[in-house]
Amino acid sequence: MFSKETYQARRAKLKQSVGSGLLLFLGNEESGMNYADNTYHFRQDSTFLYFFGLPYASLAAVIDIDNDREIIFGDELTIDAIVWMGTQPTLKEKSEATGLHEVRPFREIESYLKQAQQKGQTIHYLPTYRAEHQLKLFAWLGIVPEAEKPSIPFIMGVVNQRIYKSAEEIEEIEKACNVTADMHLAAMRTVRPGIYESEVAAVVAETAYKHNYELSFPTIATINGQTLHNHDHSHLIKSGDMLLLDAGAETEMGYAGDMSSTIPADKKFTQRQKDVYDIQVAAHEAAVAALRPGIKFVDVYEQACAVIMQGMKDLGFAKGDPAEAVKAGAHAMFMPCGLGHMMGLDVHDMENLGEEYVGYNGKPKSSQFGRKSLRLGRELEPGFVLTIEPGVYFIPELIDLWRSEGKFLEFLDYDKLDTYKDFSGIRNEEDYLITEEGARRLGKRIPLHTDEVENEHC
Repeated sequence: MFSKETYQARRAKLKQSVGSGLLLFLGNEESGMNYADNTYHFRQDSTFLYFFGLPYASLAAVIDIDNDREIIFGDELTIDAIVWMGTQPTLKEKSEATGLHEVRPFREIESYLKQAQQKGQTIHYLPTYRAEHQLKLFAWLGIVPEAEKPSIPFIMGVVNQRIYKSAEEIEEIEKACNVTADMHLAAMRTVRPGIYESEVAAVVAETAYKHNYELSFPTIATINGQTLHNHDHSHLIKSGDMLLLDAGAETEMGYAGDMSSTIPADKKFTQRQKDVYDIQVAAHEAAVAALRPGIKFVDVYEQACAVIMQGMKDLGFAKGDPAEAVKAGAHAMFMPCGLGHMMGLDVHDMENLGEEYVGYNGKPKSSQFGRKSLRLGRELEPGFVLTIEPGVYFIPELIDLWRSEGKFLEFLDYDKLDTYKDFSGIRNEEDYLITEEGARRLGKRIPLHTDEVENEHC
């Protein structure tokens, strides 16, 4: 937890930004896996953490701007809970550590909100992402899911604070990135023919847990790298395979790291693998070199995609002008995803608030296949933390579909593509802070070039 002054300053700035009304913050609840007492790992809502710093279940909060009140609603532990959970500070003591002095029983929030409604106060709330949040809005405010209208001033007030990372936040993110790098280094020393993907995933998780960190998202450890978010770990790693690892650590305070690496099963990449891998690295390095305040991230994306298309042209998979191919959308054959995303208290920071607000400053996103998956397109500013993760993928179903549709015949050689349907995919990913001068990588550097990966692997 940061100092109480940090949380007080955050709340004061938010009140000034929104201006009037009542801000409702919905904390998360425990969630049972298969019965009530066998719960998933608890994770507090990130916006709740940002403004109140309390990582505990069954809380809600109100910032009543009009009446200058900040209230935590929750219940003190009963003796039964203490027996199972151990001695803890009281909720009042926990709240006072973040500069909050008014704590009321959880049951009182409904009457507080209804009284505010009767007085004609505007009640601001954020988009929901859990059914429990929707149920609370229905019970407390009479709002059914299809009638939800999250407050745009509230959303933008939160985004415009959380998007700029303070020095103490950057320090916390860097801790996550350092452990994340260790997770990938451990995997590089583990991957070999004859073991299962699950054994690599286990080593990755162990590295996070021994630091008392959680995983910032479910680990991707797969020989089927052409499936962008493949969470299956059941395959045996064979000679000639590559394992794509996408994994990150989350600190005790909830800040995330997120890195990817692609590791050959054997001690060396094959020439076929190296040819494609080097194109991915060239795109990655071109994107990193372009990072600076004032550049639109969509422009960085287009530069990286053009490098991929030029590389694919050199290998005979593509033809025509690479920049025109990117403009038309043909690059999505190889990179049907974005280049990166914001990162902080969420591994995809504030994605629950809406990509158009976080990544596009309220402007609409593209609907073009591939480009529509770009979560970040806005002009970069100092204090932004983001990932860089271009990829090169050979997706058999996409090759077959576009070929059947006669799509982008002027840019793609489908006969050549057919010979690489068994290739899988390659992605490498690093985390960057935008500075006044340019950008700085966060965390330890993990091997990127083929010779570096091979040296670590051996």
